[in-house]
Amino acid sequence: MAVVFDADFTSISQWVAGRSSAYPRMGPTNRGDHKLDFLSRAHCPGGLFTATRRHGGDLWTCNLLTTEGSPEGFQLRAGDVLDARVTLPLELGAWPAIWTWRDGGNEIDVFEYHPDNPDLLEISNHVRGGYRYWHGADAGIAPGATFDLRTVFGAHSVDWFVDGTLIHADRRGVGAEWHAYLIVNLSVADGTYHARPPVFGPDRLGWICHGLRVERGGPDVPGEPWPW
Repeated sequence: MAVVFDADFTSISQWVAGRSSAYPRMGPTNRGDHKLDFLSRAHCPGGLFTATRRHGGDLWTCNLLTTEGSPEGFQLRAGDVLDARVTLPLELGAWPAIWTWRDGGNEIDVFEYHPDNPDLLEISNHVRGGYRYWHGADAGIAPGATFDLRTVFGAHSVDWFVDGTLIHADRRGVGAEWHAYLIVNLSVADGTYHARPPVFGPDRLGWICHGLRVERGGPDVPGEPWPW
């Protein structure tokens, strides 16, 4: 397999900052999805995605990067393998995610996380239905934890791995013709389903995507994790 995407979170060729068709009118807000986001037009040096409290209201200035609309216009395809290394946030209300989106759907969630469920990773296939709430306390999943993620976007099964161990194979897949843009972001929960940031809590939330690569051109097999 060959590397077809190696993320540089400062690249204006790879990424568009602060605009996505996953948000009404391309953003900057998305209250209907229970988010307190006001999207920032800034990129993310070092893969640090942040949310900063905006005074005079309850919104937060949040980082979102997407390949949608970028000069390179990278899209994942069926059969691709995505590897990422992440450090989870510590603060209540932080809502990090790596996911895909195109034309109002085509969403696969590589992961979502909420510190009020400290050992839980949320992984979903919205293309063909199905999700998994994976409790990873035994694998060290907790606020502030650092670990490797691998997602195989198979036509017949989407498979998720943590530190090289398979945690879920959905046996649904994305279909042979699937393709979608990539999104990496930090949202802020509004309290509907997950705790919102405390009123007198930190004014800045954050998580880190230390690296993200996509491989293409081989069979739907796990392969070896990247030596970050």
